[in-house]
Formats: sequence, C-alpha cells, structure tokens
Amino acid sequence: MTEGARSTGQGFGRLLVTVYGVLAFAALGRSVYQVIFQLDEAPLAYLLSAFAAAVYVVATLALALGARPAWRRTAWVAVVVEAVGVLVVGTLSFWHAELFPEATVWSHLGQGYGYVPLVLPFVGLWWLWHTRPRHRARPDTSRSAEDR
Repeated sequence: MTEGARSTGQGFGRLLVTVYGVLAFAALGRSVYQVIFQLDEAPLAYLLSAFAAAVYVVATLALALGARPAWRRTAWVAVVVEAVGVLVVGTLSFWHAELFPEATVWSHLGQGYGYVPLVLPFVGLWWLWHTRPRHRARPDTSRSAEDR
C-alpha cells in the first residue's frame, strides 16, 4: 500500500522551486539574447545554454507541481539531465576549453552562476527522494496461525 507523496513544492520545496525559477529566468534571458544576437560567435556554447535554460524551466514547473505522479517523474528526469549536463559540460569546459569559447550556464561547473548549477541538481535529487511516496508494510496474512 502506498502513502501519498509529499508535494515537492511545499515547505523546503518552495525555496527550491524559487531558486530553480530564478536560475531558469536568468539562463533563459541570457540564452535567448545569445542565440538571437551572438549565435555565430559560439554556437555550441549558446545552444547548450538554451538547452540548460529549457531544463531549468521544466524542472521548476515539475517541482512546483510535483504532487502529481507525472510531474514527479518529469522532475526526476529534468533534475537528472541537469546533473549529468553540468558534470559533463563542466568537465569538458576544463579539459577542452576550445569547445567553449564563450561560457555556458554549465561551464566550469557553473562558476559564472556561483556554482549554483553544480549544487542545485543534487539538492533537487535529495528533495525528490525525501518527498517520495512511502510504502506501508502490510500484515502478512498468508501464513497460518501455526506458522506464526
């Protein structure tokens, strides 16, 4: 039997959704400008920033609406993609700086954003785990009275 999951957008989740929202807003604004006006200067970096912004928007919405199972699954996917993205892009930006002539949200593990992009997905994963549906143990009625 499953007990209801706690909403991901309540309590500490409100703060988490707010931080995600601010980061989504900042990354989206920056990436829209870069894609419209500067795409030819660093297409990979600017398209990765746009992708990161989209991930932050989806994560924000999914965490805010995470009491519903479909939104909770969406939040898991978005936050895992975010964690993998910041680790992969962050690592590549150190080892192969030539791939990123301009910074992305995830460059140098989110250095340009105070390393919030590095820490945030792991806080998000912890919160999703903390608010997961719990399973109650059922009494075992399959055994006979003599077996007990």
